[in-house]
Amino acid sequence: MSSSSSRTRYRIIGALGAIVVIAGLVLLSSRDARRSVELVAVEAIGEAALARMGESEGNDRAADFINTPIEVRKLGENIWQATGVANTHLISTEEGNVLFDTGLSLQVPKQKRALEQAAPDRPLTHIIVSHSHADHSGGVKFWADEGSEIVAHEEFAEEQRYLEELQPYLHHRNRTLFPFIPEDPPKIGLIAYGGIKPTKLVRNGEPYRFVLGGVRFEVIAAPGAEGADNLVLWLPDEKILFSGDFFGPLFPQFPNIFTMRGEKIRKPIEYIQSLNRIVALEPEMIVPSHKDPIEGRERILADMIKMRDAVQYVHDATVAGMNAGRTVHQLMAEISLPPALALSQAHGRVSWGVRSIWEYYATWFHFDTTTELYAVPAVAIYGDLVKLAGVEGLVKHARSYVDAGKPVHALHLLDIALEVGNDRAALEARRDALKMLLDEAEATTRTSYEMDWLLHRLRITAERLAEDGAA
Repeated sequence: MSSSSSRTRYRIIGALGAIVVIAGLVLLSSRDARRSVELVAVEAIGEAALARMGESEGNDRAADFINTPIEVRKLGENIWQATGVANTHLISTEEGNVLFDTGLSLQVPKQKRALEQAAPDRPLTHIIVSHSHADHSGGVKFWADEGSEIVAHEEFAEEQRYLEELQPYLHHRNRTLFPFIPEDPPKIGLIAYGGIKPTKLVRNGEPYRFVLGGVRFEVIAAPGAEGADNLVLWLPDEKILFSGDFFGPLFPQFPNIFTMRGEKIRKPIEYIQSLNRIVALEPEMIVPSHKDPIEGRERILADMIKMRDAVQYVHDATVAGMNAGRTVHQLMAEISLPPALALSQAHGRVSWGVRSIWEYYATWFHFDTTTELYAVPAVAIYGDLVKLAGVEGLVKHARSYVDAGKPVHALHLLDIALEVGNDRAALEARRDALKMLLDEAEATTRTSYEMDWLLHRLRITAERLAEDGAA
């Protein structure tokens, strides 16, 4: 066993002990005592989990986030940022402190301790949550004091509800893409997802404004980005925008109207409207909840306008294509951003945005085939096709598609051939088709979710090849 594996093993043993501690917390009557003990336990669990993530192979993009050190940066006279998988921000005033986003629950103990050591010790009056995702809301229950106002979008409760109810299903999808995450979602005590009850709701078109210690704050509803419950925090005197995930993990980028890991489709026009509101602010600094701040009014303004115009272009081209009778697959292949609007597609592909817009307006029934309406998928007759065409014939034709540089065509045939069992030639052809797609993605869009999925399918293919070899 390697030394790194041994370290992870002992960390996991320590984390299991911490879980036992957490289980006993119900016996503690003091809320503060319970939270203090749980912070210690969560830190042990977090170190074990993040060590496992950090030692994973084959996912450099995830490692960029996982291996981000937890440290405090001073962004302004009274503004601090604790970095990590997701950033937590503290704005201090003479009358109290304001927190924007609370990071991943497993990193809260270190981030909280670092911020408390760096910033003035004042009452925490407001916790502003940009949206309901666990890496932004995970620390609310650790940070909240008796008098803290918990500020969230009016749709927060509904977004939290469906994410909590679908947690087993969505966690499985996440783990398929990111195999280093825990097998099961955390369900113990303060690290369990959900249970956040906002005390102040912000409605679309109605900013929540308050003044604390002479500092002006504006909490603005910005739906359409990472869900329907997005908020941003604007400091009008400092010209600083705390954006949460409104722009995604990169700035600028083509926004993630669709996310492969599974969530509701975001509304494109709503996102454009939210972008217009933020463009009008003309921020001089954007402070996202992932990665580094962005500075420079002119640069920020130009990039926000580019993002807005790119989404509008894809939206309008999709609608025009629908009205012209083009199918969703035709539009996915045909629509691309013009050079003047070219943006990174590392987080969300334009073609996926096209399909999301198409299905947002016209639902899942594409009017292509009758079988779309019924509970019998195409895979149900793959065995029949194998009997008619034979595995050898299907694989030979699939190989010709691979050789012609048409890997998706090949995968359609190979899905059929492999439905009835392992065939080494079929698995090797699938491996080559997947590698071709991965190479193309790495050389062009570098879309992280696409590459994560392709890596997952390559792992499955390698496992089946190994089984075939063992047989």
